Amino acid sequence: MAETSGGSKKLLWIMIILVLLSSIGAAVAIYMVIDQRKDGTETAEVQQAMERATPIFMRIEPFTVNLVDDGYGSRLLYTGVTLRVGNEESKVILEEHMPQVRSRLLMLLSGKQADELTSTEGKQQLAQSIVDRLNVPLTENQPPLDLREVLFTEFIVQ
Repeated sequence: MAETSGGSKKLLWIMIILVLLSSIGAAVAIYMVIDQRKDGTETAEVQQAMERATPIFMRIEPFTVNLVDDGYGSRLLYTGVTLRVGNEESKVILEEHMPQVRSRLLMLLSGKQADELTSTEGKQQLAQSIVDRLNVPLTENQPPLDLREVLFTEFIVQ
């Protein structure tokens, strides 16, 4: 009987060691998964911080334009516009062609009536019209412009 009892003890010890090794293996696996998730979120945070690049703005000098006559007679618009562009290349292209840019804006604005421009929706539509008008190439073989937003820095309808 002593031998049977010794064999049982060995089997019990082997089982205890196997359970301990399994537990340690599971703990290591869980730790690695948690560590990978942590690294993934840190990487995402670093990428997000890198994507927070400084915005590129291009200011267009304010100008005054006659609007289409309405029931109140002749009306004027005094406006300042700033464009937010996505890259330096777009800014350089617009700066090099500033006379064309201003001419396009003047032509667009002079075709508007005062009541079209006084509401928030009217200003939003005007901003979209400006983007559409400036996205037409200014020269041959011009790469597409990356216009992100039109900002009205001054806007007076009189």
